[in-house]
Amino acid sequence: MIWNSFIWFALPALLLMTLGAVFAWRGKRTLVYLFTAAGIAVFLTFIIAAWVTLERPPMRTMGETRLWYSFFMPVAGIIVYSRWRYKWILTFSTIMAAVFILVNLLKPEIHTKELAPVLQSPWFAPHVIVYMFAYAMQGAAAAMAIYLLFISKKEPSAKEMNITDNLIYAGTAFLTLGMLMGALWAQQAWGSFWSWDPKETWAAITWLCYLVYIHFRRGKPSDLQMALTVNLIAFICLQVCWWGINYLPSAAGSVHVY
Repeated sequence: MIWNSFIWFALPALLLMTLGAVFAWRGKRTLVYLFTAAGIAVFLTFIIAAWVTLERPPMRTMGETRLWYSFFMPVAGIIVYSRWRYKWILTFSTIMAAVFILVNLLKPEIHTKELAPVLQSPWFAPHVIVYMFAYAMQGAAAAMAIYLLFISKKEPSAKEMNITDNLIYAGTAFLTLGMLMGALWAQQAWGSFWSWDPKETWAAITWLCYLVYIHFRRGKPSDLQMALTVNLIAFICLQVCWWGINYLPSAAGSVHVY
């Protein structure tokens, strides 16, 4: 079973990404890209191997979605580092990847489930991949908010808010694309674009929260503290949408619960 080999891919990938984060603090940009890219490549190798072995996209269980988040967080981190040279972002993205990898090692769940007929759709893989990338971008934006609100000792600069804005713009664009794919998939599977399933409801709440952030930033660009607070509230809603609904009584009959 391919999942038994996960640790032999995850640990080397984490080691390589950790080295990339260390070299970021030392200003060794070439080594940052080399080691981080190598770590991402090792992780991607496992995902591809799992896809081939399972003969389906490894996206069926909650553990498998955590696998994709562990992959996309370092990708988001290196994108931020490449664009804005924030040294700490790679440390954060590596820690986040390590947390989700550890959870998967301790609670691997079942990774051999056959796909239900509704999941045997061409929309399945792109829908999940787009959403996981959106979650990673919004995770990086939330990291910026935590840093600026609770760690940094100075007022957020225009550059720092620009970074946060751009991450949320990109993340929200991918959230929108994921929702559109999901609607088209639902129409194909159930004959309806939207049914107000708990997962769909929280997806809409999350999307609207990020739209509130975007409009708030444009309407009151000087109120930085409130904007960052809205960012964190939106990210909390995203967590409910992703895995929190599994624990809501209303989601007992949801077709989206893993």
